[in-house]
Amino acid sequence: MNKIWDAIIIGGGAAGLFCAGIAGQRNKKILVLDHAEVLGEKIRISGGGRCNFTNLNTSPSHFLSLNPHFVKSALARYPSSAFIKLVQSYRIAYHEKHQGQLFCDESAKQIIDMLFSECAKGNVLIRHPVIAESISHESEQWVVKTNNGIERSRSVVMATGGLPVPAIGATAYSLDIAKQFQLNVIDPRPALVPLSFTSGEFENLVELAGLSLPIRIAAGSKGSRYGACHFHEDLLLTHKGLSGPAVLQASSYWVEGETIQIDWLGAAGVNGDLSCDEVFNDEENRLKSTESILASVMPQRLAKAFAEQKNLLGRKWAEVSKKDRQVLKELISHWSVKPAGTLGWKKAEVMLGGVDTKELDGQTMMARNHSGLYFIGECVDVTGHLGGHNFQWAWASGFACAHAL
Repeated sequence: MNKIWDAIIIGGGAAGLFCAGIAGQRNKKILVLDHAEVLGEKIRISGGGRCNFTNLNTSPSHFLSLNPHFVKSALARYPSSAFIKLVQSYRIAYHEKHQGQLFCDESAKQIIDMLFSECAKGNVLIRHPVIAESISHESEQWVVKTNNGIERSRSVVMATGGLPVPAIGATAYSLDIAKQFQLNVIDPRPALVPLSFTSGEFENLVELAGLSLPIRIAAGSKGSRYGACHFHEDLLLTHKGLSGPAVLQASSYWVEGETIQIDWLGAAGVNGDLSCDEVFNDEENRLKSTESILASVMPQRLAKAFAEQKNLLGRKWAEVSKKDRQVLKELISHWSVKPAGTLGWKKAEVMLGGVDTKELDGQTMMARNHSGLYFIGECVDVTGHLGGHNFQWAWASGFACAHAL
């Protein structure tokens, strides 16, 4: 074809399709290329199949980046309220869950269908499965060589996402292109991912797999890549280690070799920030066994495991020395454990790291030193907290790019 596109978008996921639809409706000639047989798979499997498509409380504070200010412009121009209006215009029923998280009532497929409809309104051409074999810049045009021929364009938008869930076709292609054009890339690693443990302090908790409870968790440090964090969320014990929202959140801040800290009683609003002292100093507990006292504030099986770990199983509280009480208090309120690692890309929900935001214009998503080359969505060094924030970044960065094309 001799047609010169206004933009070729590489990647037909959330950010790519959203950007394409907006740009197309602004009378731009847009071509979307994707190597997958089926588009939108990551959207389809998100939120347990109901797609946690945004969060009512999205703000820059919900994102990790070496430059935390980078997200401000895009999020301000396209806030969650704007995407909610779009969802409402398609009469997609949704509901709010924990902490502002919004989910489709029926199916994530409704969001995918909406994105395709938006592209159709803008006469966007979507081709898949097509493999982009190379991207180059020649005579003030971008040239994309594919397994189906050569396409030329005024701009190229990289929207291939990150490395999580390789089973549905995740690749590092956007990062490879960034490196090809000498853009710095922050080393990627799995985020929002369960943590695994070796034996040791964790050993007698393995048999409690499946147990879930609200806790307070801390990870990271002031000197680490993204600083320190504190979350009040649910924790899930698994056969391999720890999961659940609390641990997924903490995993984004955790650094290999460091510990995480858990206060098993410190879930705000659930146990009312109950302290060990309140429980331990209650005179009515003197003749109760250690495990029954603990079981009044945590699941019975976990109470038994903690009492057993400190050799206090079956012992009446009046018989437990001040020293042993202090040891138990430390265990419950400042449980510090060193994860062996994460469960990797297969279990990660998003990617940390990516194209260095210093290389990009925060208002347009264009590479500062390469006119017409854009990066949007997950491939950028912007990672949201759990709960719809990463989708909101896809919409916001796609919007900024579409209006810059």
